[in-house]
Amino acid sequence: MPLKEISAIRSAPPSPAVAASFAILIPAYRPSEVLINVVRQLVLGEHEAIVVVDDGSGSDYASIFDEIGRGPQVHVIRHPSNRGKGSALKCGIAFILREYPGVGGIVTVDADGQHDPADVRKVCERFQENPDALVLGVRCFEGGIPLRSKLGNLLTRRVMRAVLGHKLSDSQTGLRAIPIALLFRALKMHGSRYEFELETLIAAKHMGIRILEEPIRTIYEPGNPTSHFHPLLDSMRIGYVLLHFSMIGILSAVLDNLVFYLLFRETGSLIRSQAGARIVSLFFNYTAVRRAVFLSDEPHRILLPRYLLLAATSCFISYIGIIILTTAFQVNVLLAKILVETFLFIVNLTVQREWVFTKREGVHVELRSR
Repeated sequence: MPLKEISAIRSAPPSPAVAASFAILIPAYRPSEVLINVVRQLVLGEHEAIVVVDDGSGSDYASIFDEIGRGPQVHVIRHPSNRGKGSALKCGIAFILREYPGVGGIVTVDADGQHDPADVRKVCERFQENPDALVLGVRCFEGGIPLRSKLGNLLTRRVMRAVLGHKLSDSQTGLRAIPIALLFRALKMHGSRYEFELETLIAAKHMGIRILEEPIRTIYEPGNPTSHFHPLLDSMRIGYVLLHFSMIGILSAVLDNLVFYLLFRETGSLIRSQAGARIVSLFFNYTAVRRAVFLSDEPHRILLPRYLLLAATSCFISYIGIIILTTAFQVNVLLAKILVETFLFIVNLTVQREWVFTKREGVHVELRSR
């Protein structure tokens, strides 16, 4: 469904009276019959509806989805071919926003039976208490956890630590309550597989949405046969989010140093070369980082002054650093610039993450005691 049509359904924020209402969304690809029991146990909840997206499972699984579809207030959406978990989630979100325009959020549940219905209810209740927050059902990664689940969660936790500046207990959990404001943003995201959930966390950070963590049980079948997470391929997709910033930073640095070298060779002026190189590179960096890494849609009139202030400060610090290295330590001017800019890369990432591209301060992660 086109985003414009969905936005037209409700362009104003929901009132507090309806903000805590929600629907349940389950993306499913070649599920076992466990999914039937999961849906049956969730049917009697206080939600508006349950939407199950068959992400191209094929005719062998049709009977499972047919049985699920017989439940009250249960809708089954079918994809003719597998499109990925992110695409299934976006399809379900679009359907719910169209058919249930009064909902204040959506609670996503995995189809493999790893989420105890009692824990789903806990996350729902936490969301009803905090309808403007993103609530994550976080697992305890101890004991007999499948290796691929441990590896995937370890990688994404490291990525989120770098990009968000927050330490999340479980960045890969599929049990999460997503508030209405974040749902409209989610429909604009490009991720179609597991990286979609990571992009949602990044968007929440930069929209100033609180992230609440609700401890849940960790349930796995022996060998985790129903999981479709591919450790190498999907981890590469998830890591690519952080790689975006690194690659953009590298390209910006190459452009900056190239222009610096050419200007310095022609003019011999350090300050002119430094200023000219930074002006050229920042136009590329600002646009690319704003969209590709931080997923920010704040207006330029708010972001650009912050970004330019950071760029000017960074340029000044870089200039001073180059002067010190070239005069006090006799370092070649180009090498000095590379050394200083390498240090500033980490500083710039932190400042952009925490100030330039974040909607407001005070965004934090809250973990409820187990």
